[in-house]
Amino acid sequence: MQAENKKSNIKTLSFGCRLNALESEKIQNMLSPHVNTAIVINTCAVTAEAERQSGQAVRRIARENPNVPLFVTGCAATRNPELFTKIPNTVVVSNANKMKLDSYTGGKIDIKKPEIVAFNQVDTKLSKQFVQIQNGCNHNCAYCITRQLRGMAVSFEYADILADTRRAVENGFGEIVLTGVDLASYVKKDGDQVCLISDLCKRLLADVPGIERLRLSSVDPAVPDIDNVIDLILSNKRMMPHLHFSMQSGSDTILKSMGRRHTAQRVRDLAKRGMGKITFSWDIICGFPGETEELFQETLDLVHETKPIKIHAFPFSPRPGTPAADMPNQVNRAISKERVRIINDAANANRAEFMREQVGKTVQVLMEENNIARCPHDIAVKIDGCAIAPRTICDVKLIDIADDYFIGIVI
Repeated sequence: MQAENKKSNIKTLSFGCRLNALESEKIQNMLSPHVNTAIVINTCAVTAEAERQSGQAVRRIARENPNVPLFVTGCAATRNPELFTKIPNTVVVSNANKMKLDSYTGGKIDIKKPEIVAFNQVDTKLSKQFVQIQNGCNHNCAYCITRQLRGMAVSFEYADILADTRRAVENGFGEIVLTGVDLASYVKKDGDQVCLISDLCKRLLADVPGIERLRLSSVDPAVPDIDNVIDLILSNKRMMPHLHFSMQSGSDTILKSMGRRHTAQRVRDLAKRGMGKITFSWDIICGFPGETEELFQETLDLVHETKPIKIHAFPFSPRPGTPAADMPNQVNRAISKERVRIINDAANANRAEFMREQVGKTVQVLMEENNIARCPHDIAVKIDGCAIAPRTICDVKLIDIADDYFIGIVI
């Protein structure tokens, strides 16, 4: 599998979180000087359905490409390697070893003339660059299998984060998104100083003037330093005014049962601290064991009160090996799915109300593809007029709404 003339034909497919996609890119770059042709599949195990889809995809790709080495890594490969080990020409690489070159080049597969026959995944050109700042998690949420598969929390060195960020800016990325498994838990000692997530943002903004827009991916609202992050957003226009909370529920009873560390009041306080200038999105698990109609209504009431503009809601999926899988009072899946619909409808109404209030305003946008851009609150904007290159950052006036998009014109 040695590369010839450093040419590389390595394809990647990632399931689940953005962190997986970022790690797939790192694996691809790591293998390029050493492997001529391969397919890397980064799997997900956050739900049973995600794990099933990962297995299905690997089997299909193996059938379509019988003479190509397949490297299967990620959470599903770590949790259930037997799902993949019998698939021809497949090497399973655990999360613990996914960034080690010899896990891929150890000679386990010997194909003389590897050739990718069918791989129809779209290679999306991102307009923003994700930078990983930590991995793993130290908490014990009752439903979560990811913590077991990713290991304990590790915060990366500032010098490495700074180098990745500078490289991204040099490559033309004006927007940087910091990401990790438990992003808000970032903590790194530097002599007598302790660097938290808000400190990290301040340092990057100071050290890399080329960052025009800085975002955070999902954060835990329980972390006290989120207050400082909100204050930084309010005081620095280069920090984007949108935060995604790993909420999971708006009911204190369910949050306690889940092993979460925040309360509904904590989220009310954070929303108030945002002073109406910061928007929020949430993750919500519907139908967690013991979630009665009354407890679900508490979550719905919090949605109406604090007005997150987007919710990633999904029905509870019991994962073997987690405490929640064996809890009493499991909720019928049909009920869970109906609650997903209700909670999403409420968030959609919040977003529609917010968008109506924004029409007529001038905002900065980041161009993606096909004249679609993203406003600071992470809502899509269709730009009327001539084509504008991806990654361009410009000001537009929001003149209308069409479906779930703003319509804008460059000013």
